[in-house]
Amino acid sequence: MIWIKDGMALRRTFTSLSLALGIVTGLGSASALPAQQPRVQSFRAEHYEVAASLEEIGRTLNASAHVRFSAIEASRVVEVELHPNLNVTAVKGEDGKTLPSERDTQNPLLLRTTLPAPVASGGRVTLTYSYSGSLVNEDNSPVAGVRVASIRPDGAYLLLAARWFPLTSYPSNRYTAVFRIEVPDAFAVAGTGKSESPTPLARKPGGASGRLLYVFRCEKPAPVGTFVAGNLQLTPVQAEGINISVYAPRAASGNAKEFAADVARALTTLSDLFGALPDPGMTLIQLPDGSLRSYAAPGVLLLAHRAWDPKISERTIAGLVAAQWWGNGVLPASPADAWISDGLARYSEALYEELTAGREAGLRAIDEFAVGAMMYEDAAPVAQAQHLVPGTSDYRSVVMNKGAMIFHMLRAQMGDVAFKSLLHDFYARYSGKVARNEEFEAMAIERAQSSPQPGSPPANLRPFFAQWLNSTGVPEFTIDYVVYRTPKGFRTVGKIKQPLDTFSMPIELRIDTEGNPELKTIQVVGMESSFTVETFGRPKAGGIKIDPNNLILKGSASLRARAAIARGEELAEVGRYYDAVVQYQRALSIQPNRPLANFRMGEAFFNQKNYQAAANSFREALQAVPEPGEKWTEVWAHVYLGKIFDVLGQRERAVNEYSKARQTNDDTGGAQQEIERLLKKAYTEGATPGAVPAATSAPAPAAPPPPDRPVLKKPPGN
Repeated sequence: MIWIKDGMALRRTFTSLSLALGIVTGLGSASALPAQQPRVQSFRAEHYEVAASLEEIGRTLNASAHVRFSAIEASRVVEVELHPNLNVTAVKGEDGKTLPSERDTQNPLLLRTTLPAPVASGGRVTLTYSYSGSLVNEDNSPVAGVRVASIRPDGAYLLLAARWFPLTSYPSNRYTAVFRIEVPDAFAVAGTGKSESPTPLARKPGGASGRLLYVFRCEKPAPVGTFVAGNLQLTPVQAEGINISVYAPRAASGNAKEFAADVARALTTLSDLFGALPDPGMTLIQLPDGSLRSYAAPGVLLLAHRAWDPKISERTIAGLVAAQWWGNGVLPASPADAWISDGLARYSEALYEELTAGREAGLRAIDEFAVGAMMYEDAAPVAQAQHLVPGTSDYRSVVMNKGAMIFHMLRAQMGDVAFKSLLHDFYARYSGKVARNEEFEAMAIERAQSSPQPGSPPANLRPFFAQWLNSTGVPEFTIDYVVYRTPKGFRTVGKIKQPLDTFSMPIELRIDTEGNPELKTIQVVGMESSFTVETFGRPKAGGIKIDPNNLILKGSASLRARAAIARGEELAEVGRYYDAVVQYQRALSIQPNRPLANFRMGEAFFNQKNYQAAANSFREALQAVPEPGEKWTEVWAHVYLGKIFDVLGQRERAVNEYSKARQTNDDTGGAQQEIERLLKKAYTEGATPGAVPAATSAPAPAAPPPPDRPVLKKPPGN
């Protein structure tokens, strides 16, 4: 990815991962975490009446929530999740009497209220919560280290993940709601539900401005309750017959039509795959920086200011749109089932790219998912996602990226026709409901048995799901083989090795011969599997490749190095440069002299103003041949070196570096415009930026060649 900021730090325009985006460990085949059943709450919220006042001066939220609960089982304890920074002043029953409530000492997100008497299963009870608190930063955030709720003088956002009102059974619950949100009259509010025209309110005593009341009605049960407030301008657009509302500050509203076209294209494309949505109308809102890069809610797509460019965000938008099917239409029954929704929404990005930009574009997305999956692969098995917190790096790695790779591998096992039919019918059956791993597995197994690929026996998917959902670890293949001449051609006898004892999957081999290449499928079982392949032409030296079409999530030195780099990039993005350098050094220990790792390390040192170390790293990056898709490191390494010399007062050397950068003719991230600006005026720390170009989308890195190229051994006796 490339950054351009104040002529100093590079604005990210592409990355080895767009959202996940690692310390990669050894290939363990079992999780260190014990199996754990998801927590079951005794009450589930059915309907909310939420009144919230956003106080921009004190950056606080004052709110009350009138909640109707249904008892799942007989109990007198109502348990909800509420942001730890929100202090509950009272919880009252239907008779208006205050009820005893307390936070869980082990998990302050949980609030328990004790009722006067138990409520029978199926019974209902209504409680009113009064609470307030400061929402300033990520302190005590339900998503560790991520700001999912914020109130500032210039705007605010309240994402459902913040639990800014009392939630039950997150993230699988659906409910109806009415939200009344009071804000300064300089703010507009956009979010989930059908909005009414704002009502002016009297100015509060001591207030600097008037107030507005926004009302949002959510009459269809859904996980609603996500809002953004601020200097937002509505631009209604109709694209491909779909009504799309774009909310952004006036200065960022000029490309509303382009964004709407991207949203409509994704809706149309994915509707053909999964079936039509009940209401295809969408709202796209710019989310202030400081939070997640993107976020999806029912009928609402949030895209951060730093990604607000239709040229670089089309795939991200496709993933947000896909979440309207997988994550809003079909919800996971529990956190352990989240890979069905979050993994499939992520994989839908690759399906979208394949359908709109071609197979190679889809494979680039798959390559990115593989890197993301390796970043925290050993954090937990996919089916134990209850151990992970949605929105965190390890969650994105395991649930979203590895989940996406499982869908990719399942597609290869089943074949395109059966796989796409499975997705379409699964949505039709579970739309508006919750789904469990067992239910998805059962439908996939049934489809694989009834619709085998032509010329192949039905795929046995039970071992597949057992392996990829319930264990950590990925195979890393090596191969030994000998080629013999036969009367009819050549016979290759060999062994495929990998470290997972329980592994069992069909793996493709491509044998490049002096004639046409041949593709064979080998059932790899356990840590070592023998094979014999007959070919007419002589296999070329190093011409046998395992999984040539990248249908399997598999480890390699290149992939592990990229995962470490991606992990460092995440740390650098939040200013943790020292920790980022540790990851870049880890990448270099895995794959020495990797230019991207050296370049990123140079960036980190530069941002720490350690200019000598930065220069050394950029020089190292220029010494080696970059991987495919990473050639842009050359132009930007020269730019950075020029900036270093400018800071040190060595203008002649700086101009020399800028000239070398210009000679590359590489314009990734608007490099050439930046170079011309720096040639005219020396870079200085803290200088006011010139006309910083908009971020441009560079080609995503191509998949590196498989590392499993054996040396052709001379057959005995030849």
